[in-house]
Amino acid sequence: MKTSARNTLAGTISRITKGAVNSEVLLATAGGDEIAAIITNGSVDAMGLKEGMKAYALVKASWIILGKDLDKGKISTRNILRGVVESIHEGSVNDEVSIRLPGGEKLTGVITDGSVHRLELHLGEPICAAFKASSVIVAVD
Repeated sequence: MKTSARNTLAGTISRITKGAVNSEVLLATAGGDEIAAIITNGSVDAMGLKEGMKAYALVKASWIILGKDLDKGKISTRNILRGVVESIHEGSVNDEVSIRLPGGEKLTGVITDGSVHRLELHLGEPICAAFKASSVIVAVD
């Protein structure tokens, strides 16, 4: 599978909750994180998604929001993954920040250079990556 989304996180579907139009799909990663995705019921059916299946969560780097000490109780974004800053590739307007998650997976976000400086991001320090469940694309082999 080739994709333009920078972030591809593998896992197992732990739960599917169907609504009237959309379904919530929970994906458990090998590293212990849980990722929530909101996709249409039609996609769940067309892809044959079932609990226990291997799947991927795809998230574009531009959809990642970075912050320090984010708390699920204080932000509406459903997915908050914690890791450490592994690299910062600076640009004139935007910077690419790569995060190493506890399970070894890498997550990359693209944020403004001003945000990198305002957050005082440094290599090796703790960081949170947040993204909405509706920003997750679910894929299977």
